[in-house]
Amino acid sequence: MSEIRVIGANQNNLKNVNVDIPKHQLTVFTGRSGSGKSSLVFSTLAAESERLLNETYSSYIQHQLTQYEKPDVDHIENLPVAMIINQKRLGGNSRSTVGTISDIYASVRLLWSRIGEPFVGYSNVFSFNNPSGMCERCQGLGYVEDIDLNELLDFDRSLNEDAIRFPSFRPDSWRGKRYLYSGLFDNDKKLRDYTEEEMDTFLYTKPKKLKNPPENWPRTAKFEGLIHRFRRSFLLNDNFEKKRFLDDVKRVVTSHRCPECEGRRLNPKVLSCKIDGMNIADFTSLSIDEAIAFLTKLEEDKAVFIIKPLLEQLEALSYVGLNYLTLDRETPTLSGGESQRIKLIRHLNSPLSDLVYIIDEPSVGLHPEDIEKINDIMRSIRDKGNTVLVVEHDPDVIRIADYIIDIGPGAGQHGGEIIFTGTYDALIQSDTPTSRALNRKHRLKQDPRKPEDFIHLKNITQNNLENVSVDIPKRALSVITGVAGSGKSTLLTAGLGHSQGIIFIDQKPVHASNRSNLLTYMDLFDEIRTFFSQQTGLRKGMFSYNSEGACPECGGKGVIKTELAFMPDFSQVCEVCGGTRYKPEVLEATVKGYSIADVLALTVEEALSIFKKNTRVIARLRHLEATGLHYMTLGQSLDTLSGGEIQRVKLSRHMDSEATGETFIFDEPTTGLHEDDIPILLACFEKLIDQGNTVILIEHNLTMMMHADWIVDVGPGPGAHGGNILYSGAPQGLLDIKNSVTAKHIQKYINQ
Repeated sequence: MSEIRVIGANQNNLKNVNVDIPKHQLTVFTGRSGSGKSSLVFSTLAAESERLLNETYSSYIQHQLTQYEKPDVDHIENLPVAMIINQKRLGGNSRSTVGTISDIYASVRLLWSRIGEPFVGYSNVFSFNNPSGMCERCQGLGYVEDIDLNELLDFDRSLNEDAIRFPSFRPDSWRGKRYLYSGLFDNDKKLRDYTEEEMDTFLYTKPKKLKNPPENWPRTAKFEGLIHRFRRSFLLNDNFEKKRFLDDVKRVVTSHRCPECEGRRLNPKVLSCKIDGMNIADFTSLSIDEAIAFLTKLEEDKAVFIIKPLLEQLEALSYVGLNYLTLDRETPTLSGGESQRIKLIRHLNSPLSDLVYIIDEPSVGLHPEDIEKINDIMRSIRDKGNTVLVVEHDPDVIRIADYIIDIGPGAGQHGGEIIFTGTYDALIQSDTPTSRALNRKHRLKQDPRKPEDFIHLKNITQNNLENVSVDIPKRALSVITGVAGSGKSTLLTAGLGHSQGIIFIDQKPVHASNRSNLLTYMDLFDEIRTFFSQQTGLRKGMFSYNSEGACPECGGKGVIKTELAFMPDFSQVCEVCGGTRYKPEVLEATVKGYSIADVLALTVEEALSIFKKNTRVIARLRHLEATGLHYMTLGQSLDTLSGGEIQRVKLSRHMDSEATGETFIFDEPTTGLHEDDIPILLACFEKLIDQGNTVILIEHNLTMMMHADWIVDVGPGPGAHGGNILYSGAPQGLLDIKNSVTAKHIQKYINQ
């Protein structure tokens, strides 16, 4: 029982893997990007733990839970219940904040209800999600949304001519028919010719039964003015429809701070209740460090039992480098790394033990200075009697492992094997891509490019930056360093935000659904469908799973989603097409033995050997290969990509353009990259610079800093303790800056 035993794992690219993982230890899984680490840890161990746990519930409960397919593994022994701490952003909507997601706001509400003056009610009234506490005007959102009638309506058209400029209000839609069939309007009359009374009826009528409705009017339906219906359908809830028509909603709706509560979400009565002159909204707008200072000064005997655990929660946030956040920060604005650290500290004080904690790259978004604190938290979770499994590339995390499992040797079909198991000291003595990377000696760039021309960022004041100016060289590789929250991103977005010739390549998902894949994003799918049509004689539309060729059972999605009233949806692989998305006759139409579904299942590397004669396809696939994505499949849904992979896909599109004179800004491009894959990315940056472009990286990775022509260090700390340019210049000079934590870690890295 002292180890988790995996026998015959063949999930994704795993090659019949057998491995024993010690319990109650901290095991780090290493290996090249795409080698199979996630396939073993997440798709096999985590998925099977969750699937087996789900099976212990009644079928009623099971239908409410995420459905997990049985992973391709013969047997797993001694598998504990898994707690998965991934990098998925916390998401939620504008009603979800750092305070609410961490449960800290519940303690803050309790504190104000106990010792705030004057007394305005119990804890619940301090919630902006409670009708008795929320601002009446904005309903606790802090902002109000207005509908731009000139965007929503075409006044030169009639209802029959599609006057409502919104997809779900078309004349033939059920919403559109609520106006056409009401009998209240002349459906051929242009909106500009409506009388004031007609326009008022059309836009602002509150829901009411029609007195003499026409025959085609639904018997139980009420008539409701367009503005009321639109507001109810698309503004008051973050529902599926709002997400579906998001671009149109953004076009029609303008948003601004609520004039009534000035963005503070609560009503005047609740805001009148204060502690030491501060209301609850004032408190939640403080940074975590400022909130700690405020609470430490309070001397209230009757509130000690609230203040003590509240301080512990805030200090944990500060400890993991999130001291610059505010409790009122909306969760959708948090990065993956910030989200992960909030999830991590929520488990810190959990009384549960004998679990397996599975953590995905906890170093993401963290400066080396903060990684040690994350290491401490993972060790403390282990020391409470848990097993900790970490997928990681960062040398500082690998170093603290009790046990290391190295997977490789390469990526995709060249990976999927266990190439080393043992301690860190034993790994250093071995010969694997990971050990070679860890043994490499480092030094700063000896001959950095000499700047001839600069981008001048002048007098920037935003967030924690106050009147900051800095020069960044053109046609060079510049790295912006500093701890998380020091002001690096603000410096570039505020300084270069809307300038011409600036290309931000970040890790935000590309606007894509599960119907978008690597080929559609690279503008290649159309070409491949044309090729299949010419070779097989089937119509081109048959090779699209979004149109004629779609499997009739799943509609080309590959999965059957069952929607349950009052419960979350659940999905399972379509039994008719086996997840391939296509009709049987499409799958039977092959070229050189390959069906269109077979092509979508190819990796970039495999596809390169098949499409030898199509120069455009080959060129685009080569760009993907050049960014280190040779292991990805052509049909991989874009919504399954990690942040780092998304960034590299975006980069590959620009590699095709032969751009010159542009400024490329990358936000932590080494995310998810093995140290041995960093040279691949560097080669892309060098190519961009050789073409006459400027490359600026926001980066924590020390190897990447070694290759910089120029370093700008921001700090010294996060939030109010940062926002200063500590250094800007050739890399060597940074080592002389005494209060730079970046300099300290670079020096240590060179001396290793």
